Amino acid sequence: MSESRFCLWAVVGWEMCGCVDRADILLQYKSLQMFCWYYSELEYRYYRAVGGVSAQVSRLLPYQKDGFHATVIIVILAIGVVINVQNLTVRSNIVVKYTEIQHIACVGAGYVGGPTCAMIAYKCPEIRVTVVDMNAEKIKQWNSDHLPIFEPDLDEIVKSCRGKNLFFSDDIPSAIRNAQLIFMSVNTPTKTYGKGKGMAPDLKYVESVSRAIAEYSCGPKIIVEKSTVPVKAAESISAILNEAQKKNPQLSFQVLSNPEFLSEGTAINNLANPDRVLIGGESSPDGLAAMAQLIQIYEHWVPRERIITTNTWSSELSKLASTFYNFGSGKQYIAIKAANAFLAQRISSINAISAICEATGADIREVSYAIGRDTRIGNQFLQASVGFGGSCFQKDVLSLVYLAGSLNLHKVADYWLQVVEINNWQRRRFADKIISEMFNTVSNKRIAIFGFAFKKNTADTRESSAIHIVKYLLDEDAKLVVYDPKVPESQMRYELNQISSKETGIHHIFTFYCFCLFHMFEFILLQDGEEFIMKKMNLQRKSFRDFFSVERLFTFSKNPYEAAMNSHAIVVLTEWDEFKSYDYRYIFNSMAQPASIFDGRLILDHNKLREIGFNVSAIGIASSQSCKNCYK
Repeated sequence: MSESRFCLWAVVGWEMCGCVDRADILLQYKSLQMFCWYYSELEYRYYRAVGGVSAQVSRLLPYQKDGFHATVIIVILAIGVVINVQNLTVRSNIVVKYTEIQHIACVGAGYVGGPTCAMIAYKCPEIRVTVVDMNAEKIKQWNSDHLPIFEPDLDEIVKSCRGKNLFFSDDIPSAIRNAQLIFMSVNTPTKTYGKGKGMAPDLKYVESVSRAIAEYSCGPKIIVEKSTVPVKAAESISAILNEAQKKNPQLSFQVLSNPEFLSEGTAINNLANPDRVLIGGESSPDGLAAMAQLIQIYEHWVPRERIITTNTWSSELSKLASTFYNFGSGKQYIAIKAANAFLAQRISSINAISAICEATGADIREVSYAIGRDTRIGNQFLQASVGFGGSCFQKDVLSLVYLAGSLNLHKVADYWLQVVEINNWQRRRFADKIISEMFNTVSNKRIAIFGFAFKKNTADTRESSAIHIVKYLLDEDAKLVVYDPKVPESQMRYELNQISSKETGIHHIFTFYCFCLFHMFEFILLQDGEEFIMKKMNLQRKSFRDFFSVERLFTFSKNPYEAAMNSHAIVVLTEWDEFKSYDYRYIFNSMAQPASIFDGRLILDHNKLREIGFNVSAIGIASSQSCKNCYK
């Protein structure tokens, strides 16, 4: 007997027993196996037992993957016949809303959407996956041999699936129309304007995608939040989609939360072997049905016990969360600790200790090793550095600060704000360390910057500590030569031009006056607005290019040896493994003397460097202290 027949007879049995809701639910599925997954969530999390033999037998369903479930259904059917034969009514008005997913779309081809959908396509060859983005240039890169992001092993996965069941396009309307399930994976930056400026997440891109889905959809859709969003963002998305549903009864939407827990540089491994997959949705039959669809996709490669289901709000908060408690008979998972905030806090905590180490002569590597040996703490995220970066940590901590403040929990908000302030202070402190140990001036001194990405194994520069430290050195008129093995020169140039901001007045001048002065060769600054007096300006005649651009203060190199040549110092700001293997004796002989190295990531052999002749200074180690063995 086919699975569809089993489904039909199960409906008959449950109808006889009066279990109308369960009969409705079953017909939303194409296969009995999918129903078993759904029913597991229903039985464990939301519904009380119906009672009697049927309830006891039905509890066995989630555990049966073989022919035994046929016997279970027959038993249920028999019970129904005995109880109430005359109540046999299989209703014909039940609509199958969700069939097995065959086409997925993802709006947003960035650091989350691209790798996530590449992995889904790789693990689910029967599913067509289309990644769309309004940035046509980015899509062009995804369709080339030079992907827009660097991530170990990503190239191989994309090449193996692209053109088969993985596609990249800028045709957003078509992708929305054809997809059964749509991932929303757009950026949610911190607001730079209005209420919540500097702390609250900006949801304008999420809203834009929601309206596009409402406009172009032509049938039932499952919408999955991948972006980091504040709690109850799903309600806002649903409000937009529900308006479209009122106008077109053929539309129906279920909004799920499926936050990403990726770490750039190891994203492919995180996707292939996740610690957990979190899926949040409504507790209604439709909501659970939608969750079952997403569960089925992940079960292609993720063990079921690693897939955690919650309500939507818990899942949204859990992007910031890692610890859950079972609470009440519903066993809903209540997020109580903000994961990204806690990880950022660990980094700021060890960096705060690093300052004490420098002041007392202790070695932060030995201290962090000793702390990490405590099994209650562990050794993860206890590596002192020039500060955390990336797209999530600061944004999520500030979002938590804003949430706490909006709830009048000001002490809580102040506590978490200190995590960000310590991070900023660590960057400033390291830059000051460089300046003070180079005879209190770096003006006109050539300094080689090793590393620009916010961490190794990625080309992402968002909120990179390197950007901020470079900015501080540029403010002191240092001549910088920047080298990074993966970050494109164009990206570094863009970031460095962006930091020419309030302290120099350049950014604001460029913003407000560039257009009218574009064809001028020189000008005299006469305005004394706030943006121009943040730093004292020399009001002399300058060429347009010299005044507007800080490019005269920095250059880029594709070779680390070239970058170090004639430099007074090397500053290590990213922990790239290749930096450990350079011929530093050759580099030393090519540098201006005395030559210094500032290790902001604690990755170099300081004893060996001192033997060569370098003046070595590192984060968390007093400048006069000899290097100890590095505990990694």
